[in-house]
Amino acid sequence: MKRIFQHFYFLSTLKVFIIMVILSFVLSCNKNQNHSYTFYYWKTHLSLNKEEKKALNQSSTPYLYTRFFDVDKVNGKFQPVAVITKDENFETDKKIVPVIFITNQTFLQISEEDITFLAKNVFFLIQKKISSYHLTTHNEIQIDCDWTFKTKDDYFKFLKKLKEISGKEITCTLRLHQVKDKNISGIPPVEKVYLMCYSTSSPLENSDKNSILDVNILKSYLSKIEDYPIKNIEVALPIYSWGIVTNHLKKHKLINALSKQDLNNDHFKKISDNEIEIQADGFYFGNYLNKGFRIKVEEISDQQLEEVIDFLRKKITPFTIIYYQLDSKFVMNRNLQKF
Repeated sequence: MKRIFQHFYFLSTLKVFIIMVILSFVLSCNKNQNHSYTFYYWKTHLSLNKEEKKALNQSSTPYLYTRFFDVDKVNGKFQPVAVITKDENFETDKKIVPVIFITNQTFLQISEEDITFLAKNVFFLIQKKISSYHLTTHNEIQIDCDWTFKTKDDYFKFLKKLKEISGKEITCTLRLHQVKDKNISGIPPVEKVYLMCYSTSSPLENSDKNSILDVNILKSYLSKIEDYPIKNIEVALPIYSWGIVTNHLKKHKLINALSKQDLNNDHFKKISDNEIEIQADGFYFGNYLNKGFRIKVEEISDQQLEEVIDFLRKKITPFTIIYYQLDSKFVMNRNLQKF
Protein backbone atom coordinates (compact mmCIF):
# COMPACT_ATOMS: atom_id res chain seq x y z
CA MET A 1 0.00 0.00 0.00
CA LYS A 2 2.85 2.33 0.90
CA ARG A 3 4.55 1.56 -2.44
CA ILE A 4 1.34 2.38 -4.34
CA PHE A 5 1.06 5.68 -2.49
CA GLN A 6 4.70 6.51 -3.31
CA HIS A 7 4.12 5.64 -6.96
CA PHE A 8 0.99 7.82 -7.03
CA TYR A 9 2.90 10.67 -5.35
CA PHE A 10 5.70 10.33 -7.90
CA LEU A 11 3.30 10.46 -10.84
CA SER A 12 1.47 13.47 -9.39
CA THR A 13 4.74 15.31 -8.83
CA LEU A 14 5.91 14.46 -12.33
CA LYS A 15 2.62 15.69 -13.78
CA VAL A 16 2.90 19.02 -11.91
CA PHE A 17 6.51 19.38 -13.05
CA ILE A 18 5.59 18.78 -16.71
CA ILE A 19 2.74 21.30 -16.49
CA MET A 20 5.05 23.88 -14.95
CA VAL A 21 7.68 23.34 -17.65
CA ILE A 22 5.08 23.71 -20.41
CA LEU A 23 3.58 26.79 -18.78
CA SER A 24 7.03 28.33 -18.33
CA PHE A 25 7.82 27.61 -22.00
CA VAL A 26 4.56 29.18 -23.18
CA LEU A 27 5.06 32.28 -21.04
CA SER A 28 8.65 32.57 -22.21
CA CYS A 29 7.62 32.32 -25.85
CA ASN A 30 4.91 34.91 -25.31
CA LYS A 31 7.32 37.32 -23.63
CA ASN A 32 9.95 36.93 -26.32
CA GLN A 33 7.55 37.06 -29.22
CA ASN A 34 8.76 39.74 -31.55
CA HIS A 35 6.32 42.35 -32.77
CA SER A 36 5.67 43.14 -36.40
CA TYR A 37 6.91 46.62 -37.16
CA THR A 38 7.31 49.28 -39.81
CA PHE A 39 7.90 53.04 -39.92
CA TYR A 40 6.43 56.48 -40.31
CA TYR A 41 7.92 58.51 -43.14
CA TRP A 42 7.63 62.18 -42.17
CA LYS A 43 9.86 64.13 -44.56
CA THR A 44 8.45 66.43 -47.23
CA HIS A 45 10.39 64.71 -50.04
CA LEU A 46 9.81 61.00 -50.54
CA SER A 47 13.25 59.51 -51.07
CA LEU A 48 15.17 56.61 -49.53
CA ASN A 49 18.92 56.34 -49.09
CA LYS A 50 20.81 53.07 -48.65
CA GLU A 51 20.38 52.83 -44.88
CA GLU A 52 16.68 53.71 -45.03
CA LYS A 53 16.02 51.12 -47.75
CA LYS A 54 17.81 48.48 -45.69
CA ALA A 55 15.83 49.29 -42.55
CA LEU A 56 12.53 49.35 -44.45
CA ASN A 57 13.25 46.05 -46.20
CA GLN A 58 13.98 44.43 -42.83
CA SER A 59 10.67 45.58 -41.38
CA SER A 60 8.07 42.86 -41.04
CA THR A 61 4.82 44.48 -42.22
CA PRO A 62 3.94 45.38 -45.82
CA TYR A 63 3.13 49.04 -45.10
CA LEU A 64 4.90 52.40 -44.89
CA TYR A 65 2.95 55.14 -43.11
CA THR A 66 3.71 58.21 -45.18
CA ARG A 67 2.83 61.79 -44.33
CA PHE A 68 1.29 63.35 -47.46
CA PHE A 69 0.61 66.88 -46.20
CA ASP A 70 -0.58 68.94 -43.25
CA VAL A 71 -3.80 70.94 -43.07
CA ASP A 72 -4.10 74.24 -41.21
CA LYS A 73 -6.58 77.10 -41.14
CA VAL A 74 -5.12 80.47 -42.17
CA ASN A 75 -7.31 83.58 -42.08
CA GLY A 76 -10.35 81.35 -41.88
CA LYS A 77 -9.39 79.27 -44.95
CA PHE A 78 -8.16 75.68 -45.09
CA GLN A 79 -4.61 75.41 -46.38
CA PRO A 80 -2.55 72.33 -47.31
CA VAL A 81 0.93 72.75 -45.87
CA ALA A 82 4.23 71.14 -46.92
CA VAL A 83 2.69 68.83 -49.52
CA ILE A 84 4.95 65.88 -50.21
CA THR A 85 7.07 65.55 -53.34
CA LYS A 86 8.71 62.38 -54.62
CA ASP A 87 12.15 61.53 -55.92
CA GLU A 88 11.95 59.98 -59.36
CA ASN A 89 14.09 57.06 -58.16
CA PHE A 90 11.94 56.28 -55.15
CA GLU A 91 10.63 52.73 -55.09
CA THR A 92 9.49 50.27 -52.45
CA ASP A 93 7.57 47.02 -52.23
CA LYS A 94 5.67 48.39 -49.24
CA LYS A 95 2.14 49.66 -49.65
CA ILE A 96 1.82 53.33 -48.76
CA VAL A 97 -0.65 54.38 -46.07
CA PRO A 98 -1.38 58.11 -46.52
CA VAL A 99 -1.14 60.05 -43.25
CA ILE A 100 -2.56 63.57 -42.96
CA PHE A 101 -1.75 65.83 -40.04
CA ILE A 102 -4.51 68.36 -39.29
CA THR A 103 -4.07 71.10 -36.71
CA ASN A 104 -6.56 71.28 -33.88
CA GLN A 105 -7.43 74.88 -34.75
CA THR A 106 -8.71 73.71 -38.13
CA PHE A 107 -11.79 72.35 -36.34
CA LEU A 108 -12.52 75.46 -34.30
CA GLN A 109 -15.67 77.31 -35.41
CA ILE A 110 -16.26 75.04 -38.38
CA SER A 111 -19.66 74.54 -40.04
CA GLU A 112 -21.23 71.35 -41.38
CA GLU A 113 -20.60 72.63 -44.91
CA ASP A 114 -16.96 73.29 -44.06
CA ILE A 115 -16.54 69.76 -42.71
CA THR A 116 -17.84 68.27 -45.97
CA PHE A 117 -15.71 70.68 -48.01
CA LEU A 118 -12.60 69.76 -46.00
CA ALA A 119 -13.20 66.01 -46.29
CA LYS A 120 -13.70 66.25 -50.07
CA ASN A 121 -10.56 68.31 -50.59
CA VAL A 122 -8.38 66.19 -48.31
CA PHE A 123 -9.39 63.07 -50.22
CA PHE A 124 -8.96 64.85 -53.58
CA LEU A 125 -5.39 65.87 -52.77
CA ILE A 126 -4.54 62.39 -51.48
CA GLN A 127 -5.81 60.83 -54.70
CA LYS A 128 -3.98 63.42 -56.78
CA LYS A 129 -0.65 62.59 -55.14
CA ILE A 130 -1.22 58.84 -55.42
CA SER A 131 -1.98 59.19 -59.12
CA SER A 132 0.82 61.67 -59.90
CA TYR A 133 3.47 59.60 -58.16
CA HIS A 134 2.11 56.18 -59.19
CA LEU A 135 2.04 54.97 -55.60
CA THR A 136 0.72 51.59 -54.52
CA THR A 137 -1.42 52.26 -51.48
CA HIS A 138 -3.24 50.35 -48.78
CA ASN A 139 -6.99 50.79 -48.36
CA GLU A 140 -6.47 53.08 -45.36
CA ILE A 141 -6.13 56.78 -44.61
CA GLN A 142 -4.73 57.78 -41.24
CA ILE A 143 -5.58 61.17 -39.72
CA ASP A 144 -3.30 62.69 -37.13
CA CYS A 145 -4.89 65.42 -34.99
CA ASP A 146 -4.42 66.43 -31.37
CA TRP A 147 -8.12 67.09 -30.91
CA THR A 148 -9.53 68.57 -27.71
CA PHE A 149 -12.85 68.76 -25.89
CA LYS A 150 -13.77 71.88 -27.91
CA THR A 151 -13.08 70.29 -31.29
CA LYS A 152 -13.93 66.62 -30.72
CA ASP A 153 -17.48 66.70 -32.08
CA ASP A 154 -16.55 68.37 -35.35
CA TYR A 155 -13.37 66.34 -35.72
CA PHE A 156 -15.35 63.12 -35.28
CA LYS A 157 -17.88 64.35 -37.88
CA PHE A 158 -14.96 64.92 -40.26
CA LEU A 159 -13.70 61.35 -39.76
CA LYS A 160 -17.17 59.98 -40.57
CA LYS A 161 -17.53 62.24 -43.61
CA LEU A 162 -14.09 61.29 -44.93
CA LYS A 163 -14.99 57.61 -44.65
CA GLU A 164 -18.25 58.22 -46.47
CA ILE A 165 -16.58 60.18 -49.29
CA SER A 166 -13.49 58.03 -49.73
CA GLY A 167 -14.85 54.55 -49.10
CA LYS A 168 -11.55 53.85 -47.32
CA GLU A 169 -10.79 52.57 -43.85
CA ILE A 170 -10.27 55.70 -41.78
CA THR A 171 -7.98 55.40 -38.77
CA CYS A 172 -6.54 58.02 -36.46
CA THR A 173 -3.78 58.67 -33.97
CA LEU A 174 -4.42 58.60 -30.24
CA ARG A 175 -2.37 60.68 -27.82
CA LEU A 176 -1.67 59.80 -24.21
CA HIS A 177 -3.91 62.48 -22.70
CA GLN A 178 -6.77 61.36 -24.95
CA VAL A 179 -6.55 57.93 -23.31
CA LYS A 180 -6.27 59.17 -19.75
CA ASP A 181 -9.06 61.75 -20.20
CA LYS A 182 -11.24 59.69 -22.53
CA ASN A 183 -14.45 60.88 -20.85
CA ILE A 184 -13.50 64.46 -21.75
CA SER A 185 -11.73 63.85 -25.07
CA GLY A 186 -14.32 61.42 -26.41
CA ILE A 187 -13.85 58.24 -28.43
CA PRO A 188 -13.20 58.68 -32.17
CA PRO A 189 -15.58 56.89 -34.58
CA VAL A 190 -12.95 54.54 -36.01
CA GLU A 191 -12.20 50.85 -35.69
CA LYS A 192 -8.44 51.22 -35.26
CA VAL A 193 -6.25 53.77 -33.47
CA TYR A 194 -2.51 54.35 -33.34
CA LEU A 195 -1.29 55.04 -29.83
CA MET A 196 1.47 57.66 -29.89
CA CYS A 197 3.88 56.65 -27.14
CA TYR A 198 6.04 59.75 -27.17
CA SER A 199 5.98 63.50 -26.46
CA THR A 200 5.39 62.78 -22.78
CA SER A 201 6.25 66.39 -21.90
CA SER A 202 7.27 69.64 -23.57
CA PRO A 203 10.94 69.95 -24.60
CA LEU A 204 10.67 73.70 -24.00
CA GLU A 205 10.17 73.35 -20.27
CA ASN A 206 12.99 73.39 -17.75
CA SER A 207 12.95 69.75 -16.75
CA ASP A 208 15.38 66.92 -16.10
CA LYS A 209 12.97 64.43 -17.70
CA ASN A 210 13.32 63.09 -21.22
CA SER A 211 10.58 65.00 -23.05
CA ILE A 212 10.47 62.51 -25.94
CA LEU A 213 9.71 59.56 -23.69
CA ASP A 214 9.57 59.31 -19.93
CA VAL A 215 8.40 55.77 -19.22
CA ASN A 216 6.97 56.55 -15.78
CA ILE A 217 4.84 59.38 -17.18
CA LEU A 218 3.67 57.12 -20.00
CA LYS A 219 2.69 54.39 -17.57
CA SER A 220 0.67 56.82 -15.47
CA TYR A 221 -1.24 58.04 -18.54
CA LEU A 222 -1.88 54.50 -19.78
CA SER A 223 -2.62 52.83 -16.45
CA LYS A 224 -6.17 52.06 -17.66
CA ILE A 225 -5.47 51.59 -21.38
CA GLU A 226 -7.05 48.12 -21.18
CA ASP A 227 -10.39 49.85 -20.55
CA TYR A 228 -10.23 51.93 -23.73
CA PRO A 229 -13.34 51.13 -25.84
CA ILE A 230 -11.43 50.70 -29.12
CA LYS A 231 -9.53 47.42 -28.84
CA ASN A 232 -7.70 47.45 -32.17
CA ILE A 233 -4.66 49.47 -31.10
CA GLU A 234 -1.35 49.75 -32.91
CA VAL A 235 1.60 51.38 -31.16
CA ALA A 236 3.79 54.24 -32.42
CA LEU A 237 7.19 54.33 -30.71
CA PRO A 238 9.95 56.96 -31.00
CA ILE A 239 13.46 56.34 -32.28
CA TYR A 240 14.26 59.98 -33.03
CA SER A 241 16.52 62.34 -31.11
CA TRP A 242 17.11 66.07 -30.79
CA GLY A 243 19.10 68.70 -29.01
CA ILE A 244 17.48 71.30 -26.77
CA VAL A 245 19.38 74.60 -26.86
CA THR A 246 19.00 76.94 -23.89
CA ASN A 247 20.23 80.54 -24.12
CA HIS A 248 21.14 83.06 -21.42
CA LEU A 249 17.48 84.02 -20.97
CA LYS A 250 16.42 80.38 -20.46
CA LYS A 251 14.68 80.39 -23.84
CA HIS A 252 14.76 77.12 -25.75
CA LYS A 253 14.94 75.92 -29.35
CA LEU A 254 15.25 72.48 -30.90
CA ILE A 255 17.90 71.11 -33.23
CA ASN A 256 16.70 67.90 -34.85
CA ALA A 257 18.62 64.61 -34.94
CA LEU A 258 21.44 65.43 -32.54
CA SER A 259 23.07 62.55 -30.67
CA LYS A 260 25.44 62.28 -27.75
CA GLN A 261 28.28 61.71 -30.19
CA ASP A 262 27.64 65.18 -31.61
CA LEU A 263 28.58 66.68 -28.25
CA ASN A 264 32.22 65.68 -28.67
CA ASN A 265 33.70 69.05 -29.63
CA ASP A 266 36.71 71.00 -28.32
CA HIS A 267 34.47 74.07 -27.98
CA PHE A 268 32.05 72.22 -25.69
CA LYS A 269 32.37 71.81 -21.92
CA LYS A 270 30.71 68.62 -20.76
CA ILE A 271 28.19 69.12 -17.95
CA SER A 272 26.77 65.59 -17.97
CA ASP A 273 26.60 62.57 -20.22
CA ASN A 274 24.03 64.29 -22.45
CA GLU A 275 24.53 68.03 -21.84
CA ILE A 276 27.26 70.55 -22.71
CA GLU A 277 27.99 74.27 -22.43
CA ILE A 278 29.35 76.11 -25.46
CA GLN A 279 32.74 77.74 -24.79
CA ALA A 280 33.07 79.86 -27.93
CA ASP A 281 30.65 81.71 -30.24
CA GLY A 282 30.22 80.01 -33.61
CA PHE A 283 28.15 77.98 -36.03
CA TYR A 284 27.16 74.60 -34.64
CA PHE A 285 24.78 72.18 -36.36
CA GLY A 286 23.71 74.90 -38.80
CA ASN A 287 22.91 77.43 -36.07
CA TYR A 288 24.90 80.38 -34.71
CA LEU A 289 25.17 79.77 -30.98
CA ASN A 290 26.84 81.91 -28.35
CA LYS A 291 29.27 81.10 -25.58
CA GLY A 292 27.37 80.03 -22.49
CA PHE A 293 24.48 78.44 -24.41
CA ARG A 294 23.71 74.90 -23.33
CA ILE A 295 22.72 71.90 -25.42
CA LYS A 296 20.96 68.88 -23.92
CA VAL A 297 20.55 65.83 -26.15
CA GLU A 298 17.53 63.56 -25.75
CA GLU A 299 17.69 60.09 -27.25
CA ILE A 300 15.69 56.89 -26.92
CA SER A 301 17.45 53.80 -25.61
CA ASP A 302 16.63 50.18 -26.34
CA GLN A 303 15.87 49.77 -22.64
CA GLN A 304 13.15 52.45 -22.82
CA LEU A 305 11.57 50.83 -25.88
CA GLU A 306 11.65 47.40 -24.28
CA GLU A 307 10.10 48.69 -21.05
CA VAL A 308 7.21 50.31 -22.93
CA ILE A 309 6.64 47.22 -25.07
CA ASP A 310 6.64 44.91 -22.03
CA PHE A 311 4.20 47.23 -20.24
CA LEU A 312 1.78 47.33 -23.17
CA ARG A 313 1.99 43.57 -23.75
CA LYS A 314 0.27 43.09 -20.42
CA LYS A 315 -2.37 45.71 -21.17
CA ILE A 316 -3.63 45.34 -24.74
CA THR A 317 -4.03 42.73 -27.47
CA PRO A 318 -1.03 41.92 -29.73
CA PHE A 319 0.00 45.02 -31.64
CA THR A 320 2.13 46.18 -34.52
CA ILE A 321 4.80 48.81 -33.86
CA ILE A 322 5.24 51.85 -36.12
CA TYR A 323 8.54 53.56 -35.39
CA TYR A 324 8.78 57.31 -35.74
CA GLN A 325 10.59 57.92 -37.97
CA LEU A 326 12.34 56.39 -40.98
CA ASP A 327 15.57 58.37 -41.23
CA SER A 328 19.10 57.05 -41.61
CA LYS A 329 20.14 59.11 -38.58
CA PHE A 330 17.70 57.16 -36.44
CA VAL A 331 17.77 53.64 -37.91
CA MET A 332 21.51 53.25 -38.38
CA ASN A 333 23.00 50.75 -35.90
CA ARG A 334 19.57 49.98 -34.39
CA ASN A 335 18.36 46.41 -34.18
CA LEU A 336 14.60 46.84 -34.18
CA GLN A 337 13.98 43.20 -35.04
CA LYS A 338 14.73 42.10 -31.48
CA PHE A 339 11.66 43.71 -29.91
